[in-house]
Amino acid sequence: MSVNVNRSVADQFYRYKMPRLIAKVEGKGNGIKTVIVNMTDVAKALSRPPTYPTKFFGCELGAQTQFDAKNDRFIVNGSHEANKLQDMLDIFIRKFVLCPECDNPETDLHINPKKQTIGNSCKACGYRGMLDTRHKLCTFILKNPPESEPGSVKEKKEKKNRKKDKENGSGSGEAGNHNDIDAPDAVDGDDDDEDWAEETTEEAQRRRMEEISAHAKNLTLSEDLEKTLEERVNIFYNFVKQKREDGAIDAADKEILAEAERLDVTAMGPLILSELLFDENIRDQIKKYKRHFLRFCVNNKKAQKYLLGGFECLVKLHQAQLLSRVPVILKDLYDADLVEEDVILSWAEKVSKKYVSKELAKEIHAKAAPFIKWLKEAEEESEGSEEEEAEDDENVEVLVRLSTDIFIASSSRLGRVWPSGI
Repeated sequence: MSVNVNRSVADQFYRYKMPRLIAKVEGKGNGIKTVIVNMTDVAKALSRPPTYPTKFFGCELGAQTQFDAKNDRFIVNGSHEANKLQDMLDIFIRKFVLCPECDNPETDLHINPKKQTIGNSCKACGYRGMLDTRHKLCTFILKNPPESEPGSVKEKKEKKNRKKDKENGSGSGEAGNHNDIDAPDAVDGDDDDEDWAEETTEEAQRRRMEEISAHAKNLTLSEDLEKTLEERVNIFYNFVKQKREDGAIDAADKEILAEAERLDVTAMGPLILSELLFDENIRDQIKKYKRHFLRFCVNNKKAQKYLLGGFECLVKLHQAQLLSRVPVILKDLYDADLVEEDVILSWAEKVSKKYVSKELAKEIHAKAAPFIKWLKEAEEESEGSEEEEAEDDENVEVLVRLSTDIFIASSSRLGRVWPSGI
């Protein structure tokens, strides 16, 4: 079944079609992966290499990707539904396929390896411009340019050979014809400015100024990636801080993640966010900024470890208010799905002085002990009663008695109950 390339267009007679994406989940446990069965056909309809949308999925989902062009297998680690990937493909098409002027998918990408920029030209309306290279996929595109890229080494060799054939008269009869359609190759250079120099309209001048600005911006972005990790972290810190000071932090979760990906500091994002968004009122702030942290922490255990490190730093800054609240705050992080169970248990096994002094780290771990104990016991209980629970309805409420208190526990957390005395 085919769908419109631009799915926002509802016209059934829309000429640009592509196959609906087909995804197949394989494996289980840590080896689970999603194979995009028809990625080659989808990419062909978009006039893009199949590695581009596959890598885009990996960037958006924070998952590793695998390419096997010979066997036509394009894989994204993890279990992902076809509908979710189709929606994500719409974002890829909007960013890297559709023309910004006419919305037609008749664009070509042009790579400039020296300037580290990606140009975009439309065969439908003649638009020429530059892509915003802040997305992580742009780094991949710069390293893996399209094979048919005009101006590539292969293309230049072909032009050179055609030119020699014409000069030596060794080409076919058509090659020596003055009306040959390949004749303009001699003036088809790589410098877009030469083409624009012939245009004097205000629109042409505006486009030229926009490209110059884009060139300067992209050069700055490329230079950022060459900086040290400390410098890149500082850039990210100032970016988030500015958003907070401008009062734009609440709706900036996507921008913040994109900036972290651009600077290649995604894993460290939660450490910076915890410093700028959390204080002694962390319990309320976990709820408020949950979406911001989830963008970094979902399926990223390294980011979760950095979040725990940021939590330790926060306890150091507000020791009087937060040290006694360590177990409930850890549970808040756990309940918000910001930190997984195995990451917390791994953190609890070893006292580290990476973020705070050894003495304070020991105190934090000591205060966390009741929560860690609860987590371990609940895990053992859930494993022991797994067969019995399989026979019961998943939504049956289990009555659990701890000490002298009675609690009703939902099976959403496998019947786990948080002791009221902590």
